[in-house]
Amino acid sequence: MAARGGKRAAERSAQIKAKRAKLNSNKTPQTERKTKTVSFTLDKEEASPNSRENIISVPPPVSAGKWTNKERVLVFSSRGISFRTRHLMQDLKTMMPHSKADTKMDRKDKLFVVNEVCEIKNCNKCIFFEAKKKQDLYMWISNVPNGPSAKFLVQNVHTLAELKMTGNCLKGSRPLLSFDPKFDTEPHYALLKELFTQIFSTPQYHPKSQPFVDHVLTFTIADHRVWFRNYQIIEEDASLVEIGPRFVLNLIKIFQGSFGGPTLYENPHYQPPNTHRRMIRLATAHRQKERQMVKEIRKEKRSEEQEVMRQDVTDDVFLTPADPKPAQIQLEAPEPQGQKKKKLSELKKKKLMKRKGLR
Repeated sequence: MAARGGKRAAERSAQIKAKRAKLNSNKTPQTERKTKTVSFTLDKEEASPNSRENIISVPPPVSAGKWTNKERVLVFSSRGISFRTRHLMQDLKTMMPHSKADTKMDRKDKLFVVNEVCEIKNCNKCIFFEAKKKQDLYMWISNVPNGPSAKFLVQNVHTLAELKMTGNCLKGSRPLLSFDPKFDTEPHYALLKELFTQIFSTPQYHPKSQPFVDHVLTFTIADHRVWFRNYQIIEEDASLVEIGPRFVLNLIKIFQGSFGGPTLYENPHYQPPNTHRRMIRLATAHRQKERQMVKEIRKEKRSEEQEVMRQDVTDDVFLTPADPKPAQIQLEAPEPQGQKKKKLSELKKKKLMKRKGLR
């Protein structure tokens, strides 16, 4: 039974190969294709078979539509990402038809495992989002498996659903990449430019892509950061309308290998988010200490006793000097104190006698 099944499978494969050979023999190669002539007549003129002025020659197509650039980008993340990061990943996947997805990677696994995941998924580029402390988001851009790779801190993330921009583009269309002139001034920016072009540019004649160019991806450098924007090209006046998403990439390091290896460049202007938050806490604590010191100074001022004026300067303003009185000289000796007491006792007796009516 097994031998019969093997014979049938071999016969089927031989039939399929014969059909493919017939189809390929019927096709004309690219070099043998000739130009086509198309004749047309204007509305006012009459159709004349001998008129050669209304004949146009159409050249053959430049390419047979072969998909030669086989760039595949793996877009996935680690566990613990927020809802905004998840929506950003989904926006990038819809924007890049040559991307692939995978399940979230465990936190305990090392970053070298990403190279194996890319190899299993048959991808030669990778965008990996790494979340730490449920608030910091890092993005790795790597050329698998030989490198180089770059690590960024993602800031100011705004997704398509959050922005509600007026622009719109066809799903799967090829973008134009616009880079700031500063990318050509320094070597590390030139390396990032090459990475961005290989990852974000949709390959020509990709099966999931559309043969249209209707949006622009811009990468600008400001404040030592890379600002990403997505704009739609309007056909009427060739103006730009933002679609989204938008985010800012703060470069940390560029490595020679994929997700590791010797460091090629380290950003001296990079400030980790932990130190940034620590500086904010210290600034708030310093302001609180200053407020407390001001309160204590006010309390001390209120509790201090006000100095009492011993002599008011304005008291003697309306005083006039009085006439001097002559000094009185006492010539007689003063009466003894016992006689005063006797007189007082006699007066008391008389008052008591009056009250009782005896006198």
